[in-house]
Amino acid sequence: MKIIYNDKIDLLYIRLDDRKQDVINKRVTEDIVLDIGEDDRIVGIEILDASKHITLDKLLPVKYEVSKV
Repeated sequence: MKIIYNDKIDLLYIRLDDRKQDVINKRVTEDIVLDIGEDDRIVGIEILDASKHITLDKLLPVKYEVSKV
């Protein structure tokens, strides 16, 4: 699992499966998009306006990286 937070656009991405594969995006709420991969498995979770929904400190001790892209 990999967690990436982009503070410039306030986006949190949780990657559950690191294998390269085609995914389909499925918006489940205004701020949450699921990446669906092979066998209809959730590959990633994208949370828009993440600071409204989660505090990064609460994710600790999970290791995450802050993206400056």
